[in-house]
Amino acid sequence: MPTLKASPAQLLGAVLAIAALCAPAAAQDPAAPEAAPAVPEGDGQAILVIDASNSMWGQIDGVAKIEIAREAVSGLLDRWNPEVELGVMAYGHRREGDCTDIELVAPVGAERPVVDTALASLTPRGKTPMTDAVAQAAEALSHADRPATVILVSDGRETCNADPCAVASELERSGVAFTAHVVGFDVADEETIAQLQCIAENTGGRYVAADSAEELSVALVETGGAAASEPEPAPEPAAQPSVTLEAPEQAVMGSSFVVAWSASEQNPDDYVTIVPAGAEEGTYEDYARVRDDSEASLQAPAEPGLYEVRYVLKEGRVTLASADIEIVEAETSVSAPESATAGSAFDVSWTNVIHPDDYVTIVPAGADEGTYEDYARVRDDSEASLQAPAEPGLYEVRYVLKEGRVTLASADIEIVEAETSVSAPESATAGSAFDVSWTNVIHPDDYVTIVPAGADEGTYEDYARVRDDSEASLQAPAEPGLYEVRYVLKEGRVTLASADIEIVEAETSVSAPESATAGSAFDVSWTNVIHPDDYVTIVPAGADEGTYENYARVRDDNEASLQAPAEPGLYEVRYVLKEGRVTLASTDIEIVETDIEISGPDTVRAESEIRVSWSGTVPSPTDFVTIVPMGAEEGAYTDYERVRDTQEADLPAPQNPGLYELRYVLDEGRRTIARHPVEVVAATAQLDAGGSLDAPESGVAGETIEIGWSAEENGNDRRVALARPDQADFTWIDARAADAATLSFTLPETPGTYEFRLLDITARDVLSRAIIEVE
Repeated sequence: MPTLKASPAQLLGAVLAIAALCAPAAAQDPAAPEAAPAVPEGDGQAILVIDASNSMWGQIDGVAKIEIAREAVSGLLDRWNPEVELGVMAYGHRREGDCTDIELVAPVGAERPVVDTALASLTPRGKTPMTDAVAQAAEALSHADRPATVILVSDGRETCNADPCAVASELERSGVAFTAHVVGFDVADEETIAQLQCIAENTGGRYVAADSAEELSVALVETGGAAASEPEPAPEPAAQPSVTLEAPEQAVMGSSFVVAWSASEQNPDDYVTIVPAGAEEGTYEDYARVRDDSEASLQAPAEPGLYEVRYVLKEGRVTLASADIEIVEAETSVSAPESATAGSAFDVSWTNVIHPDDYVTIVPAGADEGTYEDYARVRDDSEASLQAPAEPGLYEVRYVLKEGRVTLASADIEIVEAETSVSAPESATAGSAFDVSWTNVIHPDDYVTIVPAGADEGTYEDYARVRDDSEASLQAPAEPGLYEVRYVLKEGRVTLASADIEIVEAETSVSAPESATAGSAFDVSWTNVIHPDDYVTIVPAGADEGTYENYARVRDDNEASLQAPAEPGLYEVRYVLKEGRVTLASTDIEIVETDIEISGPDTVRAESEIRVSWSGTVPSPTDFVTIVPMGAEEGAYTDYERVRDTQEADLPAPQNPGLYELRYVLDEGRRTIARHPVEVVAATAQLDAGGSLDAPESGVAGETIEIGWSAEENGNDRRVALARPDQADFTWIDARAADAATLSFTLPETPGTYEFRLLDITARDVLSRAIIEVE
């Protein structure tokens, strides 16, 4: 499967067209018709899957990728073959961290306003479940019953633990004809590229890379190029409608002209077309479906002469009406400067627009008709900018009809050698930032880069566009050695100037304490900053190069705080270069177990408050306490409270009685380091802890009742108290000294829920609790 790879120095340019949605299509070029010159059957369907994950807020040239994608899709829709029904699916646009956030935002066959509204509503938020999105798109197209095509636009790899290669293979095996084309938008990571390529490869599709707004537009048109086979002849209908047809007497070759018709009966799939005068029945060139309209626009052929406009039935391709039209010679002129610098942008102009999709292009002098290099559509303008080729020599600027790729006018131009110079320091530290400068900007999208001495032409590592500046900053490679800084033309990736530079070994050291408590914050320091985006991190002792866990950028500081892992053991603190993820310095640290203990009541009523307390050295103020069912999985939580700088907190008891655990959980790794069992009983249950109460479950407001009590041990100051359930344990509405086996209480005048408590005042204990409902 071919892969089309764009560099930072070169737009994607013209590439082979991706396999069509319904049938094979010809290669795309600026003169190719936006819809194939065929009469489609109208049974094609496709879904465009858009990545709306959080990474789509990333910017290219100061514009968010989601905005670039919206504009590129809009351009695709402008060119979309109406015979192919399109739907749009998005993922990651509604919720953070949710791998099920996939939505068909515009159903297959939706009208253009529906699609536009859906695209405008996308707000990147979440993860990248692209595997499930492709599978759901295939399901929405009923791929097992009819051909299905999915076009995936993504800027990142799968983040929801799915295997896109395996799923793509399964879809291909299970479907009649399932194809997924993939556009990798601003993707540089090789593993991610391989994952995206695999989706396309395993379904017979194509992978196209796009690194800019223009490249994305080109890639979408290529992957969305639709051509369908011409209609099968059918028996002539028994009864034919009467039709009148009107067309202008003349039209300019390659231009658009309007035809109108009136039919007693009109099938939306009938069509109007233009053909040479006297052409055989069933012949067609440019065409338009009649739909529910009474007029349409056709494009005149590129050859002058006598032609007919015909109204043709879909069934049997029978001509019901025709009108003569003469196609006359088109006239325009094109102007360009006598010379331009290789790789530079230069202005061209023309005197007359024949069709908005005609184009101007620059080609070598005497190039074959239909040849093109850099080009611009004429639209409704009279001038545009082209980019000069990288090779000096004699060239032509041509005005070319979209229809037939006929050159109407040309102007000679000489491309002359570009000149500039580039400067860099004699040496720089590995991984550091260093300044480079140049004397002349050829094109704003040219770039400066650093590469190993003698590297092949077109090679690049860290780079910066020259824009309209004269200097920029590059990052030195991680490996010491001899390198070159090069000024490279965007056009052709030709090196115009270079300067030698030696990259020397970087030096720094890093310090950390000998030990730290699991989950706690600890300080680290370093002696020298190589690059502000270098970082310090803590990893298991002996971890592979490039591994990282909790980390902090060094910026312009010399110290930072890291969070210790949740698991005790031997670790390393490393100073790591951003460039190449090379470890420059490291120091050993032991992570030890924390001494935290947690306590709480043994029994609580459902939906009451539980007072939880803990002791020991708190690892992190963002640790938390929670209550979960006994035996719940590690990391589970329901209601919780951060420990902050306190030693206790209140948690709501669960609604359902049963056995639960109070847990102290490290924020780092969600590891439980202390737990306390607690039984949750019914909200009205009596609670006994060293004593008991004999009280009715209900009573009448103002009624006097008798309360009995007993205690496991004698002595101490004991009282029986009547209180509201939410009152503090040792406050009450009424209380009696427990000096008799039974005590009299008058119930409150206000109905509601109350509680009798057997209190040990001396020990500050509640020996028993009993609920009573006052009616």
